[in-house]
Amino acid sequence: MNISLRRGEKLYLNGAVLRVDRKVCIELLNDVTFLLENHVMQAQDATTPLRQLYFVIQLMLMSPNDAASSMEMCRSMLVSLNEAFTDPRVIKGLALVTKHIDDKRMFDALKAVRTLYSYEQEIMNPSPAQNNGRAA
Repeated sequence: MNISLRRGEKLYLNGAVLRVDRKVCIELLNDVTFLLENHVMQAQDATTPLRQLYFVIQLMLMSPNDAASSMEMCRSMLVSLNEAFTDPRVIKGLALVTKHIDDKRMFDALKAVRTLYSYEQEIMNPSPAQNNGRAA
């Protein structure tokens, strides 16, 4: 896998943080866990239930040596989210997230959570048209 980084950009690789001083292309020759800087969520941005789940999964990816407590929190959150959401698209997405976590594919789990953001937004802030449809 090839990763291109711009000057000053960070790469989180197997728990290490790398910052490059110039544009560089890195070729990963084996199976590693990584996260690009533009996919890193700051704690203050974890403002919704799914964003909080993303943040916890991200912690497992960025700090693999401390992943046990994050894994426990993640599993608890998944149970709560499955009870809280009734939208079948979200439930299906959470099942995929759970599968990726069980398979220790945290990057894929993060991608799956990101795909659910728009559904969460719809549910939390329904459009006037959706409200009218429900009231009828």
